[in-house]
Amino acid sequence: MKIKHTFIPALLLCLISACSFAKPKVLIFCKTAGFHHESIAVGIPAIIKMGQENNFDVDTTTNAAKFTADNLKQYAAVIFLSTTGDVLNNEQQTAFEQYIKAGHGFVGVHAATDTEYDWPWYGKLVGAYFKSHPSKQQEANLEIVDRNFIATKHLPITWRRLDEWYNYKWIADDLHVLIKIDEKSYTGGENGDNHPMSWYHSFYGGRAFYTALGHTDASYADPLYLKHLLGGIKYAIGK
Repeated sequence: MKIKHTFIPALLLCLISACSFAKPKVLIFCKTAGFHHESIAVGIPAIIKMGQENNFDVDTTTNAAKFTADNLKQYAAVIFLSTTGDVLNNEQQTAFEQYIKAGHGFVGVHAATDTEYDWPWYGKLVGAYFKSHPSKQQEANLEIVDRNFIATKHLPITWRRLDEWYNYKWIADDLHVLIKIDEKSYTGGENGDNHPMSWYHSFYGGRAFYTALGHTDASYADPLYLKHLLGGIKYAIGK
């Protein structure tokens, strides 16, 4: 007697469905309550293209009401793309804290350190708070401290680059620094020999990556910078 394997198509459909749900998704959050960086407009499509080329989906929003437990749980990581000022209310902050505690990821880009000064938890997550920057963009030498990390392994030991260089009024002490800037290579630095520009750390059960780079529109057409940012996003997404 021959048994018909009618369950096989249904099993295949289940496997296909499972694979589709395995594709990670990230949320770009780019609300600004202070200075609005024009580079946000070119950063968004650059990250969307990254996702298309690296098997992750990308949503974007400036709407803080999206920060609820039910909505955030669909994302492997949230990217604060040059956010500024006070962008989340108390309930939204609590939802985001729980999101990170559940093991998800955070990526802060450039002005993400110029955000939420009255929310100490966020300061510890992003890793520093912005103080100032020189009056003009300058070329400077970036020293790659760790070339074994996914966001920096492709970079030259000394990376000369034009950008807007942030000084910080506070820097967390638990950061794994990836890139430091040589203050002797430009004018206006205020953090001395230990002046970090990019870092990562485990925090509150989740993963956080930050890069101060990315003020300029040209950043989002620079292969070295894009690969640096992509590495940070992959770290935040996790395995």
